[in-house]
Amino acid sequence: MTKGIDCAIPLAASTAKAIAAAGYAFAARYLVPERYAWKRLTKREAEAITAAGMQIVSVFETTANRPAGGGAAGIVDGPEALKEAIAIGQPLGTAIYFAVDYDAQPKDYDAIEAYLRAASSAIPGYRAGVYGSYAVIEEMARRGAAKHFWQTYAWSRGRKSARANIWQHQNGVSLAGATVDLNESYGGEGWWNTNPAPVAAPQPNEKDTIKVVVNDKLAGYGRVIDGHVYLPLRKLGDALGRPVIWDNTTKTPYVDGKPVSTFRLIDGTTYVGVRAAGEMLGARVSWNAETGKVFVYL
Repeated sequence: MTKGIDCAIPLAASTAKAIAAAGYAFAARYLVPERYAWKRLTKREAEAITAAGMQIVSVFETTANRPAGGGAAGIVDGPEALKEAIAIGQPLGTAIYFAVDYDAQPKDYDAIEAYLRAASSAIPGYRAGVYGSYAVIEEMARRGAAKHFWQTYAWSRGRKSARANIWQHQNGVSLAGATVDLNESYGGEGWWNTNPAPVAAPQPNEKDTIKVVVNDKLAGYGRVIDGHVYLPLRKLGDALGRPVIWDNTTKTPYVDGKPVSTFRLIDGTTYVGVRAAGEMLGARVSWNAETGKVFVYL
């Protein structure tokens, strides 16, 4: 079991450090558009939480009963959550929770499911979670509408779901000068931090032999296909410092939220055309025949 907090007000670096020193290992914060600036998680705050030694849990909520709006609301909220996740550097494969912050009744379940499915379809590369009461957690888990589950004690009538990855058990506690809610977690939270992932030095193989240099740094080794140089999607994204995803629904790779039309799937790896992807982002791309290198400057 791991202790954590959630709060509506952004955490200053000093507050984050004090909360971590008190034994809390994660902070759940709001991944919402700029019009909700009073509670919005920023990249600077995410870095401060990480520097304090805590993990981050992302939750999207604009209004308490927003999921009652069904799929029409979810298809709006999903892209907004995705935009924020990309802006603050949330790593792919982590969770974005969507809050059902009211005493939802059985008559609401179909709309909540439709909301979650629509939102989930709009956050490719991330995993959708749901925050809500015992009944919401149990029902959405049964329906397979989310991958991660954060239960609140509110409206739960004394019941606790065995499916909960996170359990919010007390609201309105004063801690390190901030008003927070207390949580505990049990694994599979989908949390994240801003620390860069370790990157191994690029190595050639018998097919990937063309050096691709991005901003004067070797990004990796690509291969020539039909006269064009292709590089694994992930390596190109890491070198450019831009998020990349593979959307399994549309079968399309994305770099910085933009689809790349020039790509190949090779042995389970997505290769993208270096020139096509680079120029789409406004980069200068050139081929040096003497050195056998592709240069990309962004």
